Amino acid sequence: MREVVSVAAIALVISFLIKTFVMQAFWIPSGSMEDTLQIGDRVLVSKIQAGPMDIDRGDIVVFEDPGGWLPPTVQVDRGPLLNPLMRGLEFVGLLPASQGNHLIKRVVGVGGDQVVCCDEDGQVSVNGQALQEEDYLYPGDDPSQTPFDIVVPDGHVWLMGDHRSNSRDSRGNDDGSGVAGSVPEDSVVGQAMLLVWPLDRFEWFENPATLSAVP
Repeated sequence: MREVVSVAAIALVISFLIKTFVMQAFWIPSGSMEDTLQIGDRVLVSKIQAGPMDIDRGDIVVFEDPGGWLPPTVQVDRGPLLNPLMRGLEFVGLLPASQGNHLIKRVVGVGGDQVVCCDEDGQVSVNGQALQEEDYLYPGDDPSQTPFDIVVPDGHVWLMGDHRSNSRDSRGNDDGSGVAGSVPEDSVVGQAMLLVWPLDRFEWFENPATLSAVP
């Protein structure tokens, strides 16, 4: 019994350390990243990219609400037994995080980038280069129905959902300056690396070529 308890305790500690410093699972609660991510999907998020490695254009990132992006959350009541159990399992990393103040979007611009929409062809451009977004943009969506021309402040990122008509992202939180809508890099929890559930949609995320080629 002591061995079983010891092994279980060690496993929980290892799980907590992995969740805190290396990788964490998250549950997708909205359709703002469709069709790339759908409601109910589970993704593994690497926290290494939020630390020693840089955040790149095209990354899908999980970040903490910088203030006012999310409405007040309503906690799901599972009863006096399941509530603490579920919170405990989420805390140590054995269940994907499903509530709180986290969002998931795609990085379109990094510090110093000029991001504009729309150009003469109705496309988003970054540093003067038009983006070919067919690979990830939600079918039938315009690149943006909200015009903007901003420069991303240093140490920040400009974030947009792939389902542009159903995403309140940097565009909807900006005042036209690029400052209010950009998210501090310190708020980024990590980069989504793997779509792990459902199994028939298992996918390793790669940066779109159009964003990797931006000068």
